[in-house]
Amino acid sequence: MPSDSARPFAILVTGGAGYIGSHAVLALLDAGWSVSVIDNLVTGFRQAVDSRARFHEGDIADAALVARIIAGDGIGAILHFAGSVVVPESVEKPLKYYRNNTANSRSLIESAVEGGVRHFIFSSTAATYGIPAEIPVREDMPTVPINPYGMSKLMTEAMLKDVAAAHPINYCALRYFNVAGADPDGRAGQSTAGATHLIKVAVGAALGKRAEVAIFGTDYATPDGTGVRDYIHVSDLADAHLHALDTLIARPDESHVMNCGYGRGFSVLEVLDSVDRITGGTVVRRMEPRRAGDPDALVADNSRILATTPWRPRLADLDTIVNHALAWERTSAKR
Repeated sequence: MPSDSARPFAILVTGGAGYIGSHAVLALLDAGWSVSVIDNLVTGFRQAVDSRARFHEGDIADAALVARIIAGDGIGAILHFAGSVVVPESVEKPLKYYRNNTANSRSLIESAVEGGVRHFIFSSTAATYGIPAEIPVREDMPTVPINPYGMSKLMTEAMLKDVAAAHPINYCALRYFNVAGADPDGRAGQSTAGATHLIKVAVGAALGKRAEVAIFGTDYATPDGTGVRDYIHVSDLADAHLHALDTLIARPDESHVMNCGYGRGFSVLEVLDSVDRITGGTVVRRMEPRRAGDPDALVADNSRILATTPWRPRLADLDTIVNHALAWERTSAKR
């Protein structure tokens, strides 16, 4: 494992006290990088940030603070996770999402350019595709978001493309599919209050934290009638960011947009069956009507990231993902 001195600069992780950001911090630190974190702790948790990282409480829109961090900590790359992520809320509060995800990202990108940061990795989303015409979804397919969340992320991708054409900075926008699970060593997991992710909800129900799990729609054009999604283990996703960073450093004139998924989908019922299988119990299931805008299936074509980087999933197994999520949920119940 390389020592910190072998690394040419430090990494700034925005939103590093959140679910995905905290796992990326662990992966960077484990790989020998010096890491700084900025998080306003509105949804993140200070205890989620590994003690090896430098922590700065504040907002990415605070240009003076970000400038001080970039200069003072020797930042050469930014991994940008900070933002709002609840799709239904984005429909109810679009301006919140255009502020947190778009306007604040614009400020951060400007700070990066002015501070001489050369590499930028952006936490994007499969929601940029909207309802895709075919499955699996490729990066060159139309991007037609159907909610402000997806649009707010797509607008940031557009800014990065234009900025990289005008300034000495390259970027990688990673479009996540359904992120789940927890650090295999139990160091981090999803603690978000009111989380709506299926696996998080299902393991919570299995542990008695909720009475049942709602299934929204049973008449989709899928084998069992429930929605199919591509679930990616959060630690594999964090690892993808490290490979994306290495790729940006090795090829500074290139930028990338890449899907992060496994290329395999599981239905809602298959996920719940996995939880039942692992716990030896039965999660109570409540059937509800479809939610507007939910596609039948959303599965990544991950051939671009496999061809562009050495990234290979290590935890691409549904039961493994559920097992790690369950272990974290049990641990968090004791805290």
